[in-house]
Amino acid sequence: MSPATLESYLLVGAVLFTLGMVGFLTRRNLILMFLSAEMMLQGVAINLVAFAKFRGDLGGQVFVLFILTVVACEAAIALAMILMLYKRKKSLDVSLWQELREPDQEPILDEDVMPPGDKPAEFEHLTPAGAEPPPSKEAEEVSHV
Repeated sequence: MSPATLESYLLVGAVLFTLGMVGFLTRRNLILMFLSAEMMLQGVAINLVAFAKFRGDLGGQVFVLFILTVVACEAAIALAMILMLYKRKKSLDVSLWQELREPDQEPILDEDVMPPGDKPAEFEHLTPAGAEPPPSKEAEEVSHV
């Protein structure tokens, strides 16, 4: 692996990590924050594999396999928690979940709290597709038995 190739891998990893960090710090939606954290982990994984390949050592690649295993488990648990919290609050805004703090910690109040989800939009009810067909004689005989 030439130094220019190593630099390009490191650049891609750094860009992924930076984009993930910006996304994590600027978003309030839990799913987007979760995906941003995953992007940061992938940037780190690319850097580890690039360094392992450059040094001719498999240690970085083995470490990445362990990281990916832990990330897969973390993804399943985090998404289950997000779904359970969404059922409770009907929003994915992080600022609405202040009660998850420790009892001795003061809540942080946001200046621009997003309102909880509005009531669902009322959609028009469609008419059935034609008149209901009359019951057949066989169906009437079966119902009388």
